[in-house]
Amino acid sequence: MKINKKWVAAGAAVTFTLSAAAMAAAPAFINILTGGTSGVYYPIGVALSQLYDTGIEGSKTSVQATKASVENLNLLQSGRGELAFALGDSVAAAYQGDIDAGFKKPLDKIRVIAAAYPNYIQIVANKESGIKTLADLKGKRISVGAPKSGTELNARSIFKAAGLSYEDMGKVEFLPYAESVELIKNRQLDATLQSSGLGMAAIRDLAATMAINFVEIPEDVIAKINNPAYQHGVIPASTYEGQTTDVSTVAIQNLLVTQSSVSDDLAYQMTKLMFEHLDRLGNAHSAAKAISLDNATKNLPIPLHPGAERYYKEVGAL
Repeated sequence: MKINKKWVAAGAAVTFTLSAAAMAAAPAFINILTGGTSGVYYPIGVALSQLYDTGIEGSKTSVQATKASVENLNLLQSGRGELAFALGDSVAAAYQGDIDAGFKKPLDKIRVIAAAYPNYIQIVANKESGIKTLADLKGKRISVGAPKSGTELNARSIFKAAGLSYEDMGKVEFLPYAESVELIKNRQLDATLQSSGLGMAAIRDLAATMAINFVEIPEDVIAKINNPAYQHGVIPASTYEGQTTDVSTVAIQNLLVTQSSVSDDLAYQMTKLMFEHLDRLGNAHSAAKAISLDNATKNLPIPLHPGAERYYKEVGAL
């Protein structure tokens, strides 16, 4: 049988054209890894997903509620997410492969999109418990976030600097925001330590339900932590119902993180859309109002994604 070479060539060209069209039409999957639904990561993640869904052609977005920083970073490394929220100290520990922090080996694929807004360590207690200081936590029932979450890593560092350990507590639960607050309401816990943006929904709910005390973290305790990610911060008076004074505490920068297999173009578009619509993120949660282009590339513990770097150079931020 004689094969017509022109037909073969034409068929190959059609096949190539169809394959190229299929590749061009392939959707850009963007799974955004957040935290608990009653925290701050989740509503900002939802706002980002809405931006990307309409602003990135062919995108398919989803928002995943998680145990936050540590889980998010491990999921990114395994290719199960395209964008994630994480605390700066957790990101540094992940890149180094800190086993005690929940990272069995260095996460070499993670890259930064932007420094976002600071988290504040918020230690709140049922006023009836009598807890007013860190020392008062001895013998009390407390929740410190999900096991080996960013929050729980913060709790360990702060307690150690204050000369405390979990063994000093009457009971330690490893629960996220909403569950911790419910147990305090039911008088099954005395206090909780949570790392979050200001105005967190779960603490607002608790403050509206019962009288609470905020426990300060003094600057001398912060200095003993000896980690540049831990900075002095203030929870301003009236952030929560019944909170009449400023509260001294720890502030830790949140980062938006991606992974190296995300294309430069997609990372560029995610970064650009975020900074062009910061008002929409601020409407989703007031904590996002602290996100700014001026701070987006400062003091990053790991490399920027090349796509994000391209955007910052384009707008003169690098």
